[in-house]
Amino acid sequence: MSRPTIIARPDIDTGVEPPLVQVEGLSRVFDLSQRWLNRILEGEGKVILTAVDGVDLSIRRGETYALVGESGSGKSTIAKMVVGLLPPTTGSVRIGGVDIWAERNAATQRRLRRRIQMIFQDPYASLNPRWRVGSIVAEPIRAFDLIADRRERENRVGELLSLVGLDRRDAGKFPHEFSGGQRQRIAIARALASNPEFIVCDEPTSALDVSVQAQVLNLLRDLQDQLGLTYLFISHNLAVVRHVASRVGVLYLGRLVEEAPGQALFTEPQHPYTRMLLDSVPDLDMTGKERIPIAGEIPNPVNPPPGCHFHPRCPLRFDPCDKKRPPLEPHGMSLAACHALADQGR
Repeated sequence: MSRPTIIARPDIDTGVEPPLVQVEGLSRVFDLSQRWLNRILEGEGKVILTAVDGVDLSIRRGETYALVGESGSGKSTIAKMVVGLLPPTTGSVRIGGVDIWAERNAATQRRLRRRIQMIFQDPYASLNPRWRVGSIVAEPIRAFDLIADRRERENRVGELLSLVGLDRRDAGKFPHEFSGGQRQRIAIARALASNPEFIVCDEPTSALDVSVQAQVLNLLRDLQDQLGLTYLFISHNLAVVRHVASRVGVLYLGRLVEEAPGQALFTEPQHPYTRMLLDSVPDLDMTGKERIPIAGEIPNPVNPPPGCHFHPRCPLRFDPCDKKRPPLEPHGMSLAACHALADQGR
């Protein structure tokens, strides 16, 4: 079977315009401890899990910033904090210069949240099975009081369904009457209903067949060009990221270890973890290039390794790696956090 065509997205240069999304020092800690009395009786201490550990990133208007990494690296936790579903332990998230977690004015918060939407991973779980599609898509319109007249609202729902490749008459159906790809189109229509500027896509194609994945990705790209949308794209599928991302951030155990323009990351990866991730992708062209498989398992985030979290699995590790956290510094076209790269550059 021939491979589906996915439209590639070139890198974007927006000049000196400030980023739409600015994340600084973002961290999230979860307390997994038992109750106080249980800890006293069993002689146990607190159990703390650091899911996100001091992440800095920015997303310019009109670009697709992809976050990749193994399961448990903190991708979805970052997504939830960026859209306002989960408060950070420390750090800030600014959308258009406004900190969504520091802003206390209710009217400003409401205007800000209208500009942000999210497309979830599972199209079967993200839609209310008891609601008709028209009600699902119209919910953001009602929630933000965008269109008061019922007839105008129904017309807007029809426009949104047509925009994502569905029929206006589908508004009268229930979610169970659609395939997985069609349900994800409904979820996209719902995300567009509030006229957002920024959409977080949390693995939006991972539950779909390969051919349907390409259709949904091309739809997202077309909508981005048509509506000027900005995406944070969460994925573990490097083949998808390679075709859709303007820039890519690589997460490992809650830390950003490399950030680079999309094409540069795949042609000149700097961090050893990024190289191992790319080497794990099947070589369909059978180039015969030597590949280094990812060694070992991702450590327990409750008790992460000291210094560089990746050092127990890293082929380049040396003395400072288990003692000091490496800073994110320029290496080639990337920003990478690696003591070995810094040592080579001296």
